[in-house]
Amino acid sequence: MSARGFMRRPAFVVLTLLAGLGVAAAANAGDPAHTVLERSLGAEAAARITLTRKPQDGTPWYRIEAQGKRLEVQGSDPVAMVHGAYAYLNSIGAASISWEGDRVALPARFEAFAGGKVATPFAHRVYLNTCTYGYTTPFWDWPRWEREIDWMALHGIDMPLAMEGQEAIWQQLWREFGVADADLGDYFSGPAFTPWQRMGNIEGYRAPLPQQWIDSKRQLQQKILARMRELDMKPVLPAFAGYVPKAFAQAHPQARIYRMRAWEGFHETYWMDPADPLFARIAGRFIELYTQAYGEGEFYLADAFNEMLPPVADDGSDVAAAKYGDSTANTDAAKAKAVPAAQRDARLAQYGEAIYRSIAQASPKATWVMQGWLFGADREFWQPEAIAAFLSRVPDERLMVLDIGNDRYPGTWKASQAFDGKQWIYGYVHNYGGSNPLYGDFAFYRQDLQALLADPQHGNLAGFGVFPEGLHNNSVVYEYLYGLAWGGTAQPWEQWIAQYTRARYGHASPALLAAWKDLEASIYGTRYWSPRWWDRKAGAYLLFKRPTTAVVAFDDKPGDPPRLRRAIDALLAQAGQYRDAPLYRHDLVEYARHYLTLQADELLQQAVRAYQGGDLAAGDRLAGKLADLATGLDALLGGQQETLADWTGAAAGYSDDPALRRYYLADARAQVSVWGGDGNLADYASKAWQGMYAGFYLPRWQRFFAALRQAQASGQAFDQAAFDAGSVRWERAWAEREEIPQRQPPADAVASIRRLLERLDRE
Repeated sequence: MSARGFMRRPAFVVLTLLAGLGVAAAANAGDPAHTVLERSLGAEAAARITLTRKPQDGTPWYRIEAQGKRLEVQGSDPVAMVHGAYAYLNSIGAASISWEGDRVALPARFEAFAGGKVATPFAHRVYLNTCTYGYTTPFWDWPRWEREIDWMALHGIDMPLAMEGQEAIWQQLWREFGVADADLGDYFSGPAFTPWQRMGNIEGYRAPLPQQWIDSKRQLQQKILARMRELDMKPVLPAFAGYVPKAFAQAHPQARIYRMRAWEGFHETYWMDPADPLFARIAGRFIELYTQAYGEGEFYLADAFNEMLPPVADDGSDVAAAKYGDSTANTDAAKAKAVPAAQRDARLAQYGEAIYRSIAQASPKATWVMQGWLFGADREFWQPEAIAAFLSRVPDERLMVLDIGNDRYPGTWKASQAFDGKQWIYGYVHNYGGSNPLYGDFAFYRQDLQALLADPQHGNLAGFGVFPEGLHNNSVVYEYLYGLAWGGTAQPWEQWIAQYTRARYGHASPALLAAWKDLEASIYGTRYWSPRWWDRKAGAYLLFKRPTTAVVAFDDKPGDPPRLRRAIDALLAQAGQYRDAPLYRHDLVEYARHYLTLQADELLQQAVRAYQGGDLAAGDRLAGKLADLATGLDALLGGQQETLADWTGAAAGYSDDPALRRYYLADARAQVSVWGGDGNLADYASKAWQGMYAGFYLPRWQRFFAALRQAQASGQAFDQAAFDAGSVRWERAWAEREEIPQRQPPADAVASIRRLLERLDRE
């Protein structure tokens, strides 16, 4: 048995092992699908697996036969075969591949098995979110991307969003259209914020973007796309959606360029009307340049109105009202929603048609892809009639809507009559901001997909996807969801979790499965983690939010902490049986971390109430208890997959140049703290990491407790506004620290959990 994280065997070792592995290895030698298995399972284990491709009409499929030392996999395509091999090995407890690490333990001989054809009901299985490229991947190297692409294939994913490397193309494009390098330096945003730059929400935040990063990402994207295409994946590539640099808008005063709203505390951005002749020229040239650099695509993502309302107030008769520099009335929410429906729909139809044609002119067989998030997030504007108008002039087979938000904004597809005949993908965001509370809803997912597939009104449903804003958390949810996408909706939950835990830990005792019943009931019955956005304050827990006296009113607490505690106690009682299962300890720490952070939230509320009530002694005692718990949690988390040390270390390690190291480090620290601007996004990417509890969240609350205590002791009213201003200054200073903490794993994580729980109970 082996338990591995992100480490890879050197290529020369794999090649040496393959040299003597027999007929099966020779049959699949050099096959891209088989090399996924070699990297993931090890060359010796993979040599026992033979893959045979047998393309057929219909949705992707695989078939398994096993006997003795051999595993035979037939399938429609590389991804189907890789997934089939992994799904079978996982079902017999022989392999588990996850973000947190791997367990591979093939039996000496397989039991005789001849399975039937397993076909997915979904032509495509889609993965990733535009925001993932800010919250998780900005400092990934090729080995990390290679592992992720392998993970995609193992889980049956064939359509990932592939957003890396595009700044090099935008840079070349805007230079051709006369934008000076100095202006481009003010245009591109920092590495951890590029997704919102690309979607037109921000411009020039933490500029300039280093040329070294732009060039390295270009080289990286070439490798990413080459590997995806080897596996017959259908990567979704970027396209021009209309957003232009401010300098370009200033240089083209006659163009129809709208000044869009200032998004979440940032300054305005600029969007070109697709009816303007320049739009098609820019869009076509972008695809030409992109194709020259990376090859031709089939699917192109263009999101024109991500959390931005379309400018529909101007009917075109008053051209001056549309020019750069005029009033923002065209994108003012109240005015946009007050526009007569006929005028609104006519403008939307023009926009949709023009965006599609701008892609088709350069790639006639391409499909325009758009995220459907806007339809739920701004549903007051995007009524069914508005959606229909926007999509109406695009051929049904040349548009694909990614309906990503069905765990938060369900029902959009039904209200829009399944997007009026267009291709569409059903799915969930699940994770927001890369923040990592534990949640999910297995029963909802299973029943929801069953209902979707049984609904005769689902129209031109082309696939299923999961669209997390950030990765590396709740991996059990993603394992389950992509299993559902391959016909797993009929499998009883109890059978699935027994299979999952056996593969992940090596065995699944009755006591473990009993504990999992409590875990499901206490954690995994939550479709959307509502506390992460409360009272206009982001942050996965109260501890992670900017301090405020309003915290005492918080009562939005999904889940069942007492039942979670029962599950943790049961898992602790079995820890000895799983001493050789690293992933068991990892998961136990995660459940304990979640429970103990919820207890920290309770202590926060109690401490604030005590101080507000004038009981300073009680406030001091509770604040001290909170400090002990937060520092204990920080120490506990040093052995987990990610820490602040890993995030900042990867950022600083992206260059050997001292100035660039400092730049990348500040960019990374800003994202997990202030995020950007003076709006509501601080702590949106909050992380339950070592280094954040003791180094950021606790000191910030201690500053708050000190200010609140001083006000009470002096008989003065607490000045929340003054504290907030000082807190923002403190946060910004923290983000600019040239500090990379060291990972410090606990000597015994299980013993640490027991001590924290005992101390919490005793006091």
